[in-house]
Amino acid sequence: MFVLLDGGMGRELQRIGAPFSQPLWSAQALIEAPDAVYQAHQNFIDAGCDVITVNSYACVPFHLGEDRYRQHGFDLAELAAQIAQRAAEDSEREVRVAGCIPPVLGSYRPDLFNADIATPIIENLINAQAHYVDFWLAETIGSIEEFHTVCDALTRTTSVKPAYFAFSLMDAAMDQPRLRSGESVANAVKAACERDVDGILFNCSQPEVMLDAIGVARVIVDKHSNTISLGAYANGFSVISQDHEANDALTTVRELSADQYAAYVKAWLDAGSNIVGGCCAIFPEHIAYLDSLRKQ
Repeated sequence: MFVLLDGGMGRELQRIGAPFSQPLWSAQALIEAPDAVYQAHQNFIDAGCDVITVNSYACVPFHLGEDRYRQHGFDLAELAAQIAQRAAEDSEREVRVAGCIPPVLGSYRPDLFNADIATPIIENLINAQAHYVDFWLAETIGSIEEFHTVCDALTRTTSVKPAYFAFSLMDAAMDQPRLRSGESVANAVKAACERDVDGILFNCSQPEVMLDAIGVARVIVDKHSNTISLGAYANGFSVISQDHEANDALTTVRELSADQYAAYVKAWLDAGSNIVGGCCAIFPEHIAYLDSLRKQ
């Protein structure tokens, strides 16, 4: 049996008609229509997921802008966590809440990462969500330096919770699976194992590149520990380039049916994953299909 995550909140908010535009992304609904955020969580819960992730991905200066972040960044991240907690508590079955720690200086751009700038933003997100979440999910990590920075921030928090780290992969074919930084997945997984994390995942990359990364990770994790979870949750986007400008335009969504996505997920499970779900442009219907498979 596997743990089933939710799908992509941003595009689900857009799909249900919530306010959604660049650069605010999924934070716009928090500001203008928080009930829509609850509804998006509910849609994934109804689809059968075990975990919903706090809609705090865009509660950072990169999306909010410096002024709005200074004035409202903490409050918006806290509101996002409160909404997720309420949606989970309202469910008739157990649903856990993952506190979201996004790439605070821009998705898919490890070249823009600066640990000194990122650290206080990460700590702000942790403090805003800590009271409301069951565990942490650091998402779309683009480099080993970024991983260590998030891990260090979580180590310093007084609210100790399990922590899972999801690395974003290069979408292009490579000599071996690599992070967006160009660093090897093997070295990233070794670094995560040395920090004794609770889980290593791969996310927000095309489903085609996940299987090789899981295979590499499985070998390393098995040598280190039998307690580290492994998983993947891909996006439904077209290929994302290395010079991607996240706030310039919305990334193109590809046609990826629920059964097509499930075929990839089955391969990840067969390769040793025990956590799966979806990222951007993976919708409740994809999650519902995955839930139906595990009930067979």
